[in-house]
Amino acid sequence: MRSTAPWPHPAGTTIELTAAGKSWDAVRVPIRYARGMLDRLGREGGAVIEDLYSQCLYWLVRPGSADGWGLSPLYVTILGESTYVAIPPVGRTEGYRLQWAVPPTATRYLTPADALHDALDHEIQAVSGPRPLPGSAPVALYRGAPITAQDLGAPSEGP
Repeated sequence: MRSTAPWPHPAGTTIELTAAGKSWDAVRVPIRYARGMLDRLGREGGAVIEDLYSQCLYWLVRPGSADGWGLSPLYVTILGESTYVAIPPVGRTEGYRLQWAVPPTATRYLTPADALHDALDHEIQAVSGPRPLPGSAPVALYRGAPITAQDLGAPSEGP
């Protein structure tokens, strides 16, 4: 895991384009899943950027700590080295299209990656239903029963 470099939180009134992968990585989650995650994480969560342009929230995590999560980009995008994130000024918390849902403080800006992953996994299941186990084939259902080859018009095997 890479070490976390010091990061001066943006001040003033302008948005700063900041390189990820040094002081933090950003975990981008669609609002559809993210709203419940804010409540679930509570005080364990760190700073969160709300981007109403793209309908996503961004959590800041220790660099490299979310690598290898293996989740679909439908649910999450990990932004690390070689990526940039638009960062609003610290005082921008309401009334803007890019603002802090949870502003950073000197002692609270990174979210523990394992807690974030657990909250995301719970919200994915709550909103979209359980995900298939890794390596399992999806089963299509029609009126609650698995679809067979015969349902699709394939000739039946047999005598």
